[in-house]
Amino acid sequence: MVVAAAVLSDVALFDAVARGDALFVTVLFGEGVLGAIRCIVWLWHTLSMQFEWQLAWAYWRGRRSNPTGNGFISFIALLSVLGIGLGVAALITVLSVMNGFQKEVRNRMLSVVSHLELHLRAEPQQDDQKLRQTISKHPSVLGMAPFEPLQVLMTRDETLRAALIRGIDPAQEGLVSSMVAAMPADLRQSLEPGAWRIILGRELARVFGVIPGDRIVVMAPDLGDHGAGFAPRIRQFEVIGVFESGHYEYDSALALIHLDDALRLNRRTQVQHWRLLTDDPLRVRSIASELVQGLDDRYELRDWSQENRVWFEAVQVEKRMMFIILTLIVAVASFNLVSMLVMTVVDKRSDIAILRSMGAGQWSVMRIFMLQGLASGGLGTGLGLGLGLLLVASLDALLRFLEGLFGFEVLPKGIYLLQRIPTDLHLSDLLEIGLISLCLSFLATLYPSWRAASTKPAEALRHG
Repeated sequence: MVVAAAVLSDVALFDAVARGDALFVTVLFGEGVLGAIRCIVWLWHTLSMQFEWQLAWAYWRGRRSNPTGNGFISFIALLSVLGIGLGVAALITVLSVMNGFQKEVRNRMLSVVSHLELHLRAEPQQDDQKLRQTISKHPSVLGMAPFEPLQVLMTRDETLRAALIRGIDPAQEGLVSSMVAAMPADLRQSLEPGAWRIILGRELARVFGVIPGDRIVVMAPDLGDHGAGFAPRIRQFEVIGVFESGHYEYDSALALIHLDDALRLNRRTQVQHWRLLTDDPLRVRSIASELVQGLDDRYELRDWSQENRVWFEAVQVEKRMMFIILTLIVAVASFNLVSMLVMTVVDKRSDIAILRSMGAGQWSVMRIFMLQGLASGGLGTGLGLGLGLLLVASLDALLRFLEGLFGFEVLPKGIYLLQRIPTDLHLSDLLEIGLISLCLSFLATLYPSWRAASTKPAEALRHG
């Protein structure tokens, strides 16, 4: 009788559709937001009146609304919902943490490296100054400072280490480097031309065992024609301080000296390299394409993503592989939907036979079980999204609790130089994860729904 009543109630659908069309026109041409709300209410009412939705809702509730129902089916449905929810939450949390680490490393890297570097590959000309002034006035360029790069060997006692020296103008470098801008003013001012002073990365200073006031020997290559082959230029520098960027690659290989000292050590008289700070480091390629239009062939413009392309490509590969692996968790949980729906189809063979006998088509029967599976998948996806957002928001507190409970450090400060686990939640990731979860849930409903639609009424009623 319940099934028959549900079928008969669908007869009123045509009148509702006619009313809905008029309401839709009213929304488009007259009532705005209020009309849209009425349209949504009408749509929900219309869908709820279809017998497929009513039966799907009744089957999905299972034993809670029908004490004589199969409780094991409800248990499998619960497992599938929880599995999908945990998989979605794990995906959100892991991708958020990976995005956070990538952003943290990028920010620390950009405190040392340039957003853009301008290199002059020929001798300077008279109009070069005007050209650089035009570049510095570009609306996306926030700062511009000269520098002189130099690859050297450093030695002290029996320790020998290759390093990269960057000659800077202390008065201008703070415009393009947040690390230099954060240095004490007296330390920057101590880099005076002709004083031969140097600031080492913390790890590089640790390797040589030097402290401010110690001296270190720098050997720069000189491939000029001296008649005796390679003749290095040797200069002794006084260590006046150390810097810490938080990025091991630069803390262990970079040193800063005054620009004039670097030019003299490199046997140059004029600057041929400049560092540029932009308003958006993620748009450097488009900014560079705009700037390069006003440059001639003597100039080369390079952005930070080209300098560190291999590292960021490796991070993207790791994110994709982690996404695929964790998506498999959601896929496995979706298989539980197949088991639940197959058992529901077997348990409801008599109901299916009655529906088919009363004129319900195969598509209507399929839609019942597809909606039932999507309800479980949608609930699991919603729970996973909520749990994932909660985990991301409370990740630091949760890790501190686990560290206190088990007595270990998740991120030892001496290794990672982090006070907290960085997270960066992207709306695009949430939408992608939710869509994939719903798609997997939908695919899991196809076979059981097709099997239900293929039920022969006569045989089902004969065998009960």
